[in-house]
Amino acid sequence: MTIIPAIDIINGKCVRLTKGDYAQQKVYNENPVEVAKQFVDAGLQRVHIVDLDGAKAGKIVNLAVLEAIASATSLVIDYGGGIKNINDVGSIFNAGASIATIGSLAVKHPELLEEWLMEFGADKFLIGADVLEEKIKISGWLEDGGIDIFGFIGKMIGLGVINIFCTDISKDGAMEGPSIDLYKQIKEYHPEINLIASGGVTTMDDVIELKTIGCSGAIIGKAIYEGNISLQQLLSIN
Repeated sequence: MTIIPAIDIINGKCVRLTKGDYAQQKVYNENPVEVAKQFVDAGLQRVHIVDLDGAKAGKIVNLAVLEAIASATSLVIDYGGGIKNINDVGSIFNAGASIATIGSLAVKHPELLEEWLMEFGADKFLIGADVLEEKIKISGWLEDGGIDIFGFIGKMIGLGVINIFCTDISKDGAMEGPSIDLYKQIKEYHPEINLIASGGVTTMDDVIELKTIGCSGAIIGKAIYEGNISLQQLLSIN
C-alpha cells in the first residue's frame, strides 16, 4: 500500500479545506516546499498536490510551486487542478510532475482524456472520482456528474485507466474516518483497478483497514497536519 500525503495549495500556501469549502480553509504552512521536504525526511516517496486556485479558476495557477517542490525533492508527484488541455498536461510534466490528476474533465469530456491517454500513456494519469451518496460530483463538487461511481469507473476502465482515487465528499477533512463500505463495494464491482482511498483518513487503524480491504493507496492530508497520524507511523505501512 502506498501512503500519499496531500499538499493543497491556495495563494502558494499549504492549506486544507473542510468538505471542499473554500470558506473553511486553514493555512498549515506558508511554504509548501518545507512540507514536501518533511515528507522526504520521513522516508515517504510520493505526494499528491492539488492546485485549489487552479481548480477554482479553471486554469493552472500554482505551477511555480510544483516546480519548486520537484526541484527540491525526489518525490513522485501527482498534480491536479485546472488542467484543461493537452498543453496543460505537458506543462505539469515539464515542471516535474510524474502523474496528472484529472477529475471533472474525465466526466465531462472523456474524449479529451482519451486523446491524452494516447499521447502520454495511461500510467501517467490518476483519475479522481468525487462522490456523494455514490453519485459523481464535478466542478468543485457543486454539480451532479450524471453518473454513479460504479458506472464512471467502468467507463474509465474502458479507456484503459486503472489508477483511480475516490473521495467521499461527506468525509473529506471531517476527521470522521474513511468510507470503508463504499471502497469495499468499488473493489467488488471493479477488482482490477488500483483504488486509492481519499477523504476522512484519521487514524492508523483507518489506514490498516484500508490496506486490509484491498486499497492500493491512501491519500492523507488533515490527519497529518493535525498530528493525528505521525509521518513515522506512515512509514511503517509504506
